[in-house]
Amino acid sequence: MPKTKTTFFCQNCGSQSPKWVGKCPACGEWNTYVEEVIHKEENGRGNWKQDASKLKRATVPKKLHEVNFEAQPRVVTQDAELNRVLGGGIVPGSLVLIGGEPGIGKSTLMLQIALTLVNHKILYVSGEESESQIKMRADRMPFKSENCFVLSETNTQQIFQQVENLKPDMLVIDSIQTLYSSHVESAAGSVSQVRECTSELMKFAKETGTPVFLVGHITKDGSIAGPKVLEHMVDTVLQFEGDRHMSYRILRTSKNRFGSTHELGIYEMRAEGLREISNPSEILISQREEQLNGVAIGAMLEGNRPLLIEIQSLVSPATYGTPQRSSTGHDSKRLNMLLAVLEKRGGMRLGQQDVFLNVAGGLKVDDPALDLAVCASLISSYEDSPVSHQICFAGEVGLGGEIRAVNRIESRIAEAAKLGFKKIIVSKYAIKGLDLAKFDIQVISVSKLEEMYQEIV
Repeated sequence: MPKTKTTFFCQNCGSQSPKWVGKCPACGEWNTYVEEVIHKEENGRGNWKQDASKLKRATVPKKLHEVNFEAQPRVVTQDAELNRVLGGGIVPGSLVLIGGEPGIGKSTLMLQIALTLVNHKILYVSGEESESQIKMRADRMPFKSENCFVLSETNTQQIFQQVENLKPDMLVIDSIQTLYSSHVESAAGSVSQVRECTSELMKFAKETGTPVFLVGHITKDGSIAGPKVLEHMVDTVLQFEGDRHMSYRILRTSKNRFGSTHELGIYEMRAEGLREISNPSEILISQREEQLNGVAIGAMLEGNRPLLIEIQSLVSPATYGTPQRSSTGHDSKRLNMLLAVLEKRGGMRLGQQDVFLNVAGGLKVDDPALDLAVCASLISSYEDSPVSHQICFAGEVGLGGEIRAVNRIESRIAEAAKLGFKKIIVSKYAIKGLDLAKFDIQVISVSKLEEMYQEIV
């Protein structure tokens, strides 16, 4: 019998060390190294099947042009938002990891997808809830399916035994941190167990062509719990974001081997489950009966989707000596840069002003095309003059006060026209060669902040 081997793993970042150390040299955390068994037996270790003759793996190298490839159609779900972030649907044999805060709706989303795929056999494995608890949550949803099977189990060997008997078309694991493999002698959720269980599920997905969804916990700093190799092993990493005290949820793609990594899906949490939001611009723009100063609408892009969002700002004299600069949903360093441009190029005295900036709807944005809307919002609050609710903005502001062009301006203009805006202010360098007659909106081109100031004040 081989000798048992142990090593030390950092429970924060997954770094390995042959001996215990107080401070992790990789992430800098203290007292995070825990001794774990990394080798017990070679018999069957790491195989999702005990019969090695059933494994379908290439044993000899092949020339790339000799590899047989047949394009398999994606599984298109009834959820258009999930299809978008996955790149057009679920890829057969893919391994998808979805992470988010507790109570954000990860399990609800996975159960909802399992219930809507009525023509596919789905196995929903939960290590956190009993079968009766899953049934209670499913009863609140309006979806019914005869092909959704539930299993409350945490041992991977038992799970694969049930998979062999059922042969599902899709496997859902909720969550990967609760699983454990008998091939590794450590507690569930440890670095060794998470890596081993994910490795077994990855082999199963690739060898059988069955898509596998993994629900993952996150740490206090927002990253997915477990070793970083977990995100490298999977094909797609989805982040489920949002304030659990609010009704809207955002599904982002941070890694996708089969599509874009900049897509965005928006949901509304209801008592009966998650409702997809087909036109998020309507919920991101507040309905106001009267015009308010400090509010401007900007046209941004998330992946291939144009969104119109509301920028709110408040500029007031500093009361406590040192001016405050607060930004919610927007990069604070970029806000400071725009304030410096407005003071240097626009003549606005903002050095003794408190500035608060907020992106409505709870979004976190980084599109430079929102610079023009941020400047318009700051000017409106500083001058105490509201911006017309019929105007929106799309343009990047340079350090010289010039308005720079942004990409895909046609999509932004078309989205603004669809939502009923009468005017959109863009850079004059972005509309060269563009047929403006096909848009049912007045396109105003500017080259400097002074020209934009004349249009809104």
